[in-house]
Amino acid sequence: MNSLLSGLVLLSVGLTAVGPAEAQISDEELAEQIAETVRTYANFSIFDDISVGVENRVVTLFGRVTTPQKKKAIEERAARIDGVGELRNEIGVLPFSQADAQLRTRVASAIYNHPAFWRYAQLANPPIHIIIENLHITLTGEVSSQVDSMLAYSLAQVGGALSITNRLRVVR
Repeated sequence: MNSLLSGLVLLSVGLTAVGPAEAQISDEELAEQIAETVRTYANFSIFDDISVGVENRVVTLFGRVTTPQKKKAIEERAARIDGVGELRNEIGVLPFSQADAQLRTRVASAIYNHPAFWRYAQLANPPIHIIIENLHITLTGEVSSQVDSMLAYSLAQVGGALSITNRLRVVR
């Protein structure tokens, strides 16, 4: 009886030490989870743009943000996602410039105050991102038609910009 009891205790300890097998998510699912955590970061705005690359659980963050604090916070949020094997932060921080800040405001106003873009402006995370560096404008994000892409590009042509690059993706 004593040996049976000690055998059951060992078996019980052995089973609790082995834990459940971890289900591995795909690189695509991991990328989507990280993208979601970036989108839901309270300080992520239309003036920031982040892309996520994942290969064999190695996560690379790309893009531009307006402050070093955002870069660090996004990295920390991504690192907490279960399944991240390694994290590379290649996010660039836009230089502080009063002229860039004023241009950001003018471009955002021109786009999001236009009646064609009110539906985008109403979203919790408006999909058109406006990246301005040294008075050079880059539009990134997603719109629902080629017409919206062309209109956003046209509206972004405000005074003071040195160039405009349209990288808006059309998604249906």
